[in-house]
Amino acid sequence: MKRRDLLRGAGVAAVATGLAACGAAPEGRKDRAAREAPREWKMVTSWPTNFPGLGTGAAELAAMITRASGGRLRVTVHGAGELVPAFEVFDAVSRGTAELGHSFSYYWKAKAAAAPFFCSVPFGLTAREMNAWLHQGGGLALWRELYAPFGIVPFPAGNTGVQLAGWFRKPLESVADLKGLKMRIPGLGADVMARVGATPVNLPGADIFEALDEGVIDAAEWMGPYNDLAFGLHRATRFCHYPGWQEPGPAIECLVNQKAYEDLPKDLQEVVASCCGAMAERVLAEFDARNQQALDALVREHDVELRQLPDDVLLVLRRAAEKVLDELAASDPMARRALDSMRAFQAQARAWSAVSEESYHAIRG
Repeated sequence: MKRRDLLRGAGVAAVATGLAACGAAPEGRKDRAAREAPREWKMVTSWPTNFPGLGTGAAELAAMITRASGGRLRVTVHGAGELVPAFEVFDAVSRGTAELGHSFSYYWKAKAAAAPFFCSVPFGLTAREMNAWLHQGGGLALWRELYAPFGIVPFPAGNTGVQLAGWFRKPLESVADLKGLKMRIPGLGADVMARVGATPVNLPGADIFEALDEGVIDAAEWMGPYNDLAFGLHRATRFCHYPGWQEPGPAIECLVNQKAYEDLPKDLQEVVASCCGAMAERVLAEFDARNQQALDALVREHDVELRQLPDDVLLVLRRAAEKVLDELAASDPMARRALDSMRAFQAQARAWSAVSEESYHAIRG
């Protein structure tokens, strides 16, 4: 598979968006679809079916691919647990059990140590910065190199933006409260929490409420207000902390079985790539629009107490995150390359942000 064939679809995301908007493919493509047997693909996800933002994003991506291909490539979606469990999406796509997967790359750090870099790292890139790093800073090429031995081609397919720090049965008052805290948290954030004395637990999203409500865990981070409200986490505890230091801009991935992708005609390869690009923009827009609406509901209607993490807690977490990242990079060559690339890009992005976004927000008020 030629790298340029994989990347050229990114430039035609507008085409896919237009096709999705009109709900049909051009007449020529309809004629072709009528002459050939449709290809049937399965998509497995790490989310409950039609869960807001994530599950609906997967369903919309599948529908968009089906429409944009004129029905030549039909995608059916299987939510977490329907075909495979939430944390077996990667293996299912690698084996060819499903041609597509929809998930977060940090779930696969036990398979590939560098995988979390292509979702989100503590105190790392925001959604806009992540998108820029992947497409213009070399991140996507590293990501595809990492997944190649598993027979998977990854595509960015969305982002949640900065998340919440989590829900706590008792609010964090100081660094001492981190000791022994049993918290649902995945990815590199889990390694950071372990370093400061907490006990990280990785649970699928559908299991979080019950574990928090019954006191099996002391705290949990999931997404932001939009998804946390949908899961009813405010019914388990009213204490919610911010900001989401652990996931400042997590990219959602569409995993594509490499053999299945290579077997597609070139135009259908571009349909898959273009639809992923279109959904990447659309999903982030949905989270940006819905998070504040959900936050208002949580605070005003459900009496959630929203608290910023204490400064000393954030400082300890940041120092621990730097050590976790440095040790990971020292232990794995790809992690070293990903971290060096990301840090260089983040420094560049931070300099521009200081004179653009940050300065503008200061004068806008």
